[in-house]
Amino acid sequence: MGKKVRMRNNRKTDWESSKKTEENIAIENVFYVAGWLFLAVTGALFCVWKFAGFTITAYLPPCMFHAMTGLYCPGCGGTRAVYALLRGDVGMSLFYYPFVLYAVVIGGWFMISQTIERISRHALPIGLRFRSVYLWIALALVVVNFFVKNIALLVFHIKLM
Repeated sequence: MGKKVRMRNNRKTDWESSKKTEENIAIENVFYVAGWLFLAVTGALFCVWKFAGFTITAYLPPCMFHAMTGLYCPGCGGTRAVYALLRGDVGMSLFYYPFVLYAVVIGGWFMISQTIERISRHALPIGLRFRSVYLWIALALVVVNFFVKNIALLVFHIKLM
């Protein structure tokens, strides 16, 4: 007789569903390399901003979505949130665009935990695993932010940006 898989309500057990699949390993590797590239570019831009006094915000074009519709776009506030976070103002970053802080926390822990696991050659298996729920949470943050800010603008005539 073949090995039976324990099922609960036609679903695999938590242990079986949490095992790494080849696809998840490939996705984690892509995110890990992309994370290091992102950190390198961000670090270089931060050094230019901090030590040379150059600010990229002066050269950014205005939001075309906002200019054409008068509404806030789904990414509206992202640049302000990053700038606030670089200044150390976490509260304002969260107010401007909650996705930025979420991405920094999840991305930061992913990079730290994956690096520790890889350096220890998997002796410390603490690496944050890819789960699609992290992407769904990010999408929910973007959508809720979009609707809350535009409802405040249209219904209550409160300009948040």
